[in-house]
Amino acid sequence: MGISREQAAENREAIVSAADRLFRERGVDAVGLTALMKEAGFTQGGFYNHFKSKDALVAAVMARAMAANEDLLAQSQAATASGGKPKTSVDKYLSTAHRDDVACGCPMAGFAGDVPRIGDEAQACYAKGLADSLEHMTAAGVAQGLTREQAYQRAMARFAQMVGSLVLSRAVVGADPALSEALLSAGREAVMAADARGANGETR
Repeated sequence: MGISREQAAENREAIVSAADRLFRERGVDAVGLTALMKEAGFTQGGFYNHFKSKDALVAAVMARAMAANEDLLAQSQAATASGGKPKTSVDKYLSTAHRDDVACGCPMAGFAGDVPRIGDEAQACYAKGLADSLEHMTAAGVAQGLTREQAYQRAMARFAQMVGSLVLSRAVVGADPALSEALLSAGREAVMAADARGANGETR
């Protein structure tokens, strides 16, 4: 007996959601279809009813993660523009809680190590997501009085500092928790110092 289109869509979303979590926690290459489908609540044989290959699934996961990140950035930008408090901040991004929430944290950091080894379509999704993140940060800089070039250069440096600090902190937390915390702290201080310089009219 067949299933409805609605149920098929729900099943597909369950697979993508499970893959998103597992890929971030274990890495794309380390997750096999058996473990993935078990996590999603289905048998392995059902995978090909939804995806022609694992590469196609990875691309779907990346597109989903980048779309969610874009929504969050848009909400944060809207809140800032209306005088409210941003939904994201340096303190929140470079926090112990975010470091430990690998499965649901920033996809830019969560997938950074896997991107060079995934398919072209998934890589393109990641690249677009990064470009969108930088565009939101650039727009914020322009609103503060910077030229677009100044704002874009600052956005790249700022985001690289934040993502790099988070990735390195996660990399060493098991072996050296103190170093992991120090990396988060140093990253926060560096970004905030740069922000303060920008607020005082300095571009470097």
